[in-house]
Amino acid sequence: MNFSLAADAGRAGFEAAGGIVQTGAWALVAIPLLGSAILLLGGRRTDRWGHWLGVLASWASFAWGALLFVDLLGLEPEKRARTLHLFSWVPAGDFQVDAGLLLDPLSVAFVLLVTFVGSLIHVYSVAYMEHDPDRRRFFAYLNFFVASMLLLVLADSYLLLFVGWEGVGLASYLLIGFWNHNPAFATAAKKAFIVNRVGDLGLSVSIMAMFAAFGAVDFATVLPNAGKAGEGVLTFIGLALLVGACGKSAQFPLQSWLGDAMAGPTPVSALIHAATMVTAGVYLVVRSGPIFEGAPNAQLAVVIVGGITLMFGAVVGCAKDDIKKALAASTMSQIGYMMLAAGLGPVGYVFAIFHLMTHGFFKAGMFLGAGSVMHGMDDSVDMRRFGSLSGAMKITWLTFAAGWLAILGVPPFSGFWSKDGIIETAFATGEGWRPWVFGGTALVGAGLTAFYMSRLFFMTFHGHKRWPAEAEPHESPALMTWPMIILAVGSVGLGAVLGLGGRFQHWLEPVTGTGEEHAPVVPATVLIVATLVLVACGVALAWRQYWSAPVPETAPTGSLVTRAARRDLYQDDVNEAVFMLPGQYLTRSLVFVDNKGVDGAVRGLAAVVGGLGGRMRRWQTGLVRSYAASILAGVVVVVLGVLAVRI
Repeated sequence: MNFSLAADAGRAGFEAAGGIVQTGAWALVAIPLLGSAILLLGGRRTDRWGHWLGVLASWASFAWGALLFVDLLGLEPEKRARTLHLFSWVPAGDFQVDAGLLLDPLSVAFVLLVTFVGSLIHVYSVAYMEHDPDRRRFFAYLNFFVASMLLLVLADSYLLLFVGWEGVGLASYLLIGFWNHNPAFATAAKKAFIVNRVGDLGLSVSIMAMFAAFGAVDFATVLPNAGKAGEGVLTFIGLALLVGACGKSAQFPLQSWLGDAMAGPTPVSALIHAATMVTAGVYLVVRSGPIFEGAPNAQLAVVIVGGITLMFGAVVGCAKDDIKKALAASTMSQIGYMMLAAGLGPVGYVFAIFHLMTHGFFKAGMFLGAGSVMHGMDDSVDMRRFGSLSGAMKITWLTFAAGWLAILGVPPFSGFWSKDGIIETAFATGEGWRPWVFGGTALVGAGLTAFYMSRLFFMTFHGHKRWPAEAEPHESPALMTWPMIILAVGSVGLGAVLGLGGRFQHWLEPVTGTGEEHAPVVPATVLIVATLVLVACGVALAWRQYWSAPVPETAPTGSLVTRAARRDLYQDDVNEAVFMLPGQYLTRSLVFVDNKGVDGAVRGLAAVVGGLGGRMRRWQTGLVRSYAASILAGVVVVVLGVLAVRI
């Protein structure tokens, strides 16, 4: 047998199959979009089986994404980028935009995360939403979100990315306000929608600036030519992109919506506000790397925003008693880590996406664990009414513990590989004060993370029992626990699978580049030890306050900092004082000017004309002798005028 011919035939078959997978990549978006359309248009006729259709659509998209990943994995690294042209989209004179998909290591990594974690959450939602009469509509929105997020990360241009960007914004609004019969939940959905529109304005302005600078908005034109534009232009575009990223990823100063977004069903929090949508800003910055590399000031702004948000979320998380809002603050802080890394250049890009991947597993798992706790505690979210649930909910406790150890960065759990990489990169990037400030921020954030996450874990599962006597905590059904178990496995081992041997770094290199690595200003071994010591101190402090000592069922008044943290460091108060109230006063002033000025002038003129007409109408008597006398008087006046002129 000729093994050479057999190998060539096998390779040709593989390439042919790979071509089919690549050319059919549009199905990744089309399948969940079709599922959403069927569930929405089918109405109540699909109630009995609609949720299973949603689950099937999501898993089918994951299966196609896995085939695409295997296909790219079989190619040489420099060939792992394909553009799939779909159709001519905007043929408008000089503005020509084609709709197409970009298949490369970065987009495929997001495809796998979105579809795999999203599909697990779909399965979990079957049981979680079992008694909701609108479960079919909920799954339609979940499918729509998955389709929009996939379009966002697969788009080959900023304009098509913007379509997916708006799609996930709409899906977020619909899912946060899913139970809109509650006015507070409806208000939370509107708040998220409006704050995200502020960020979307920044993204739309950046797209306009790209067209003005490059004559195009597709990645293949803009990114390779970014170095040819002036630094001022790139700085403007980069800062506008950062505004968009801040809105979608709940970064300072557009972070106020994330805590209120917990009003939606818990699977929404796991899918949109932990694993996928809020990471879109990180994707945008990393994808736009050449723009930020040509604009050092914009790049520095990314790091500063990430560092501020990292600390902001950590401080807020230390004071929250609502289990979902504590996790939301944690999400804000962890995405701050990712943004900080994304502003550090090519080396930081890898760890930003690496931490995004591991975070997607352990944070989604903890959100689903929070939903399981709520399921067993009659929908209560107050951790001061929990305690000692580990005995009654063993699976939830064990899976949550895996996520807790992962986010703490305890080796060998997944967070150790990704978050410690960010800390080390922060200490190795920049000159002068920068590595000390940014690295120190990331290091202190690790200690705070250990405290507030241990506080959450101990208050919920350990310490003294504080739930009401009539409460009967119980474990969740298998459809809820199995997704949690699978995510827990990822929380334990995903970091090592991706991190050992630099696998994930090599996978992303065709997109992010290699970058120039520098030794950290503090030896790496010292940083690891210092991080673990801070983590141990945070855990010990939380153990002393929330496990060893009794936890008051009513939150104590606390210090000024504690009170500020409970109010989200007054972010809503600041927004109200700086934006809302001045806007109201401006609106009222404009209404006053309109009523008293514009409308008043029109009404005054009308009154003058009407009054003059009323007086002139009195002269129209209808009597011939009156008109004759008027004519005579007019003649006399004219004659006298003529005589006066002659004299």
